[in-house]
Formats: sequence, C-alpha cells, structure tokens
Amino acid sequence: MDTLAEVARVVSTCTDCQLHAGRTNAVPGEGPDAAEILFIGEGPGFHEDRLGRPFVGPAGNFLEDLLQSIGMTRAQVYIANMVKCRPPDNRDPVPTEIAACSKYLDRQIELLDPILIVTLGRFSTARFIPGQSISRARGRLRQVNGRHIFPIMHPAAGLRRQEMRAAIEEDFAKIPGLLDVLRIQSEPASDSSQIREATPALEPPPANQVPSLWDVPGPPESGVATSPADHPSADEIEKPDGPLPGQQRLFC
Repeated sequence: MDTLAEVARVVSTCTDCQLHAGRTNAVPGEGPDAAEILFIGEGPGFHEDRLGRPFVGPAGNFLEDLLQSIGMTRAQVYIANMVKCRPPDNRDPVPTEIAACSKYLDRQIELLDPILIVTLGRFSTARFIPGQSISRARGRLRQVNGRHIFPIMHPAAGLRRQEMRAAIEEDFAKIPGLLDVLRIQSEPASDSSQIREATPALEPPPANQVPSLWDVPGPPESGVATSPADHPSADEIEKPDGPLPGQQRLFC
C-alpha cells in the first residue's frame, strides 16, 4: 500500500474481520494527500455506510461547522476512523475489529505524515493515550511516539449536551494556534536562530506517562452526567471527569 488510494482500494475489499459481512460500503477515509491535520473518529454510522464517506451524518455536519469556525473546510483535512466498516446496530467496535483495521490507519498516518492528529472521542484517543478518559485528556496537546496528538470529544457528544458542545468548540478554537507553533517547529534548524529561541522545545513524555505539552493545571475536576448522542456511529458520550469548559487553557 504505497498511496492513500491504494489503502482505500484494499480496505474496500477487506474481509479481515466480521464487520465486512454487514457493510454496504467500507469507509476508508478521505482528504488531500498533503493534509496537515488528520482527524480520527470511531467508525462509520448509518449514513457513512450508505455513502462510503466518513462523517456525513449529524455529527459530520457539526464537524464541518467546527472547521468553518476556525477558517477551514473538510477539503483541507484528512478524516478517518478506527474501524472502516459499520458495526452492527452502531455498537462500539470490539478489540479484534480495531486490531484488524489498525494496519490501515497506521499506513494512512505514515503516508500522510500529518503535523497534527486530532482524536475525536475515547476510542481514537485511547489508541495514543491508553487508560485516560477523553474528558480528562481533551484540549491538551501531547507528543506520543513522535506524533502530536490533540484529543477532543467526539462531535456527537455536543449534539445532546450544551456544556459538551461548548467544550468541543473551545478545543477546536485552539487548533489554529497549535498549527502555527507546530509549523514553526517543523522548519529546518538553519532557518533562523530567532525562531529556535522563540519556540519552546517539545520533549518526549516520561515513561508510563503522557503529559500535556502546554498544560495549565486547573481546579479540582467535577463530574458531568451525560446521555447518549444522537449519531449513527454511537460514539463515546461518557461521564466527563475533567474540568468543565473554560477551566483549561492551552498556553500560560
């Protein structure tokens, strides 16, 4: 699989797990080959399965609104999912299904080599930051195995709860600033000593810990009850145990 188009072709005929038996269309992902940002969701829902495209249902409409709010369109980013076929009745994907699809997502990441990976929800966040809830991980940039990971709650979470919608919008608003910093850091070292001095160094996380790169400790965390999201892919609306919207800042 030497190109994203080749990955998509292989995905369209994949039978490596049980999900292929019930699909209408596989949903490999879509976006430009040179996209700076890769968004990773959970899996296709009803509308995605029918059209073979990611995020085209209600949560997809919200995602497009979020991109517009930061001056971007979906034509500028790459959108993929943890699993490429719709789970029956929109249930959560099981570990064997995620494992079967992981080779495709791994290859997409390698081919894209994005500046920033935005994980949407608990499943894609757990791929890079295992053992931490999305409500605790959200809104803070991490460096994991040389990749810059920025977790955000799934757009489906904002369709039912206004406080979650506000948190998602708050985190999305940080993306342009993150890109500016990461673009500077990706410049060749010979470009300017001034740039090197102005940009904070990114250090790998300590063993067994994935800290935020620019995290500002907030007040004690409080729980917020949740309810299922009205979204065909039935992603992860869980009990947030992190700060409410507005209690986290990206930069000091």
